Amino acid sequence: MIVGVPKEIKNHEYRIGLTPAGARELISHGHSVLVQRDGGKAIGLTNELYERAGAEIVDTAEEIFKRAEMIIKVKEPQPVEYAMLREGQLLYTYLHLAPDPAQTEGLIKSGCTAIAYETVTDRKGGLPLLAPMSEVAGRMSIQAGAHALERAQGGSGVLLGGVPGVKPAEVLVIGGGVVGINAARMAMGLNARVTILDRSLDRLKYLDELYGDKITTLYSTIDTIEDLLPITDLVIGAVLIPGAAAPKLVSRKHLSMMRPGSVLVDVAIDQGGCFETSKPTTHQSPTYEVDGIIHYCVANMPGGVARTSTFALTNATLPFAVQLANKGKQAMLDDPHLMNGLNVHKGMITYEAVARDLSYDYVPAAKALTS
Repeated sequence: MIVGVPKEIKNHEYRIGLTPAGARELISHGHSVLVQRDGGKAIGLTNELYERAGAEIVDTAEEIFKRAEMIIKVKEPQPVEYAMLREGQLLYTYLHLAPDPAQTEGLIKSGCTAIAYETVTDRKGGLPLLAPMSEVAGRMSIQAGAHALERAQGGSGVLLGGVPGVKPAEVLVIGGGVVGINAARMAMGLNARVTILDRSLDRLKYLDELYGDKITTLYSTIDTIEDLLPITDLVIGAVLIPGAAAPKLVSRKHLSMMRPGSVLVDVAIDQGGCFETSKPTTHQSPTYEVDGIIHYCVANMPGGVARTSTFALTNATLPFAVQLANKGKQAMLDDPHLMNGLNVHKGMITYEAVARDLSYDYVPAAKALTS
């Protein structure tokens, strides 16, 4: 199979979908790899490293999309990219379709087979291709929030860890999954006071056993959120419903309960965000203010630490990439966890949450692949 790796074009996105080691692995299985010139240059993955691994360097994205049978990316295809996709071509990347009707329509029209990293599962019910970037984003959310709290950035001027004689900041993490745990760990490491909310009693018990009195664990309700917002300096939105739009847990009216200069970091923004006032931002212009509250809603947070993120992501995605290159669509029929990643196939929506949120007919993945 011919595998193509285009350069990412989203604002300040320096990650790349395949490392030189990954290219060598695919080539060792008898496949050809095309990499767009300078696709990984910004993070030290030079054209020479890819050529040494056996890949072919291609000058333009147009040539890659034209020649490749499978496209491996990091971020969802932008309009100019999904316009180049064609029927029968495999697309393997993050998609986040539920809050993105334009991209969904573009993928449907292309006739391609689109596999979303964020809905591939494992035997434990986890999301192994989402987890590495969730770990990065969770950790970044605290350093981004700490920076946004600085007065020069519009924040309230609070230092997360405080100093002797001055109390530390109050950090509220909504969601106790991978993002939430990593955010809590970073906040605790900076000596902030951390409260984490979740609706899974098993998860709350696990967090309590793991961290003891270093954090406060509470069951998530509207009342709990409203009780905590007035005393919170930094709120991390870390709620995920796989493949679906994120629930709105903090409304605009809630902002008036918060102290001016407090900060909201919405890590769920790729899925539409879990704050009503959230809108996607970029690393170039990461924050904005609504009713005196600073919002940080960068839609590709891990792109800010692109080298670490690229290696973490490709460690997880490569085994499935090899399966897809070796077997094509049969790889999904042979592996139900990979099949859970299928979101669009030949104009059909094959992931139920996406179909529901965007009002499309849902076709089960197995039925779509065998029809």
